[in-house]
Amino acid sequence: MKNIWRFLPFGLILLLTGCGMENLSALDPQGPVADMQYSLIALSLYIMIFVLVVVFLIYIFVLFKFRERPGDTHIPKQVHGNRTLEIIWTTIPIILLLMLAVPNVMDTFTLANTSVVSEDGEEEMDHVHVEVIAHQFWWEFHYPDLEITAGQDMYIPTDTRIIISLESEDVQHSFWVPALAGKQDNVPGITNEMWFEAPNEGVYMGKCTELCGPSHWLMDFKVVAVDPGTFDQWAENMAEPEEDVMNPEEGTVAADGREVFQDSCISCHAVGDEGGAIGPNMTNFGERQVIAGYLEYDEENLENWLRDTQEYKPGAEMPSYTHDEINDEEMAALIEYLNGLKILD
Repeated sequence: MKNIWRFLPFGLILLLTGCGMENLSALDPQGPVADMQYSLIALSLYIMIFVLVVVFLIYIFVLFKFRERPGDTHIPKQVHGNRTLEIIWTTIPIILLLMLAVPNVMDTFTLANTSVVSEDGEEEMDHVHVEVIAHQFWWEFHYPDLEITAGQDMYIPTDTRIIISLESEDVQHSFWVPALAGKQDNVPGITNEMWFEAPNEGVYMGKCTELCGPSHWLMDFKVVAVDPGTFDQWAENMAEPEEDVMNPEEGTVAADGREVFQDSCISCHAVGDEGGAIGPNMTNFGERQVIAGYLEYDEENLENWLRDTQEYKPGAEMPSYTHDEINDEEMAALIEYLNGLKILD
């Protein structure tokens, strides 16, 4: 029974490999940055396996060749040094380290270069600049060249260099989209930069990887890669949403919900160019797949989130709304309005 404890570490490893990592894998790289980083991981792994195999082969060889035999009592020849062996076991590690160091240094300089000018310096490559601002416990994505701001979901065009500026409004966070690029820290008062590209359309999962408070583990986000035409349409509609999105038809439930939103939410959340910037921008809220970064998007979860924010994200700055503040009828209208905040067909 006591030998079972020897297998405990292996069991824990198997258990932890499945904890909270759905769609968060660096082993399915997408784009040049992820490909480079994956290649470095693979190179390191191959070298370590090579060293491990060689060491075990030598160990097994020595174990059998120089094992104690029955009746053999002679003292082995005493060897005080072997210049050839010393040169070999000094040279081989140097070669292995160089095999690791050279590509690591070269790729480090490539990944640190956020310039959008081509190598010949004659033209500017297609790019989108995104300022990623971390908050407790949500993500803000500001597109300075497009003069738009999004919350929680970062839309990007495919086959385009995405230049990321990382900042933080409160404590230290860390931005990580494993399928596209390695993590980089969001540090208060410091702007870090990185870049990546997404060759394929799709939704790429992202996470905060720096302990930043009681709801750190719930600080998820998504990178939504769409074709350049769809991205241009999204950016245009984010800047100037259609009138029926901003102002639902009079007499409808959604119009009543907009009044509730104006009374209770507009000081923190913006729709289009109206409202505050304390919380996430809500212009395309109805198109999100999750609420608060991780809850499945449905009306029940949305109402629960609005009624008791701290139950679902402890430490979040968003207030909860009791039945005395927003009654059931008003809540239903507000949810109807939020569900209608969509800017893409």
